Amino acid sequence: MTATKRFKALLATAVLGCSGLAQATIVEVTTNVGKFEINLYDESTPVTVQNFLNYVSSGRYDGTLIHRSIPGFVVQGGGYVFDQELPLKAAATNSPIINEPKWSNVRATIAMAKQPNKPNSATNQWFINLVNNASNLDFQNSGYTVFGQISSTDMAVIDAIAAIPQYKFFVFGPPEPADLPLLNYSDSDYDDNKPLVADNLITIESMVVVDNRTNTVSGLTLVPTTNTGGSGGSGGDSGSSGGSFGWLLLPLSLLALRRRRG
Repeated sequence: MTATKRFKALLATAVLGCSGLAQATIVEVTTNVGKFEINLYDESTPVTVQNFLNYVSSGRYDGTLIHRSIPGFVVQGGGYVFDQELPLKAAATNSPIINEPKWSNVRATIAMAKQPNKPNSATNQWFINLVNNASNLDFQNSGYTVFGQISSTDMAVIDAIAAIPQYKFFVFGPPEPADLPLLNYSDSDYDDNKPLVADNLITIESMVVVDNRTNTVSGLTLVPTTNTGGSGGSGGDSGSSGGSFGWLLLPLSLLALRRRRG
């Protein structure tokens, strides 16, 4: 992040501290494959938004990775960095926050990941819904908190990330390999166990607050959660990805379909 961007982020944080409620509504995310903006639901999910902005303003998302990509489901990031070797290094986290599952996990929404069977365990990991995952993620683990939305135009960048081939690596250590999206990496590289370098990974270069108005969300379509108190939902709490990778539960149908690479 440049000095100017860092100053703007710190200035936004000062405004937040004075108000007592998250005011920054739009965050610009720059990756090594393109930019996209997140419009935050600061008035309806204030705890989650404030938590997210704490990581943004401190620069702790800078240099983290898109460490998981499952086409037809989600792309996930925020929790790991690459220190020239595998397994990936976990980024420092703040204390977990309470769950605020008010909005539905439909396409183009961003939500917080969390540990299996622990509704109030979200820290720094987030995911973007590539499709309508309401029937699964509105119910799993007491529902995953949607706290923002990406515009239809900017979703082209997210879709491009999802289209990048994924390869099975023990990026967090055994026992469960992860679907890691990789640039300039081929099937033959994978078969030859070619070591990864930083340029192979999808990196969050910076996150910066670009609009701190509270009413910018008014032009978006907020879809209420489909979980109105029931305990069901496709996948339930049974489809864990396993091991230290269990930040977001997978529907059993997707677990059965995962292959070695994308």
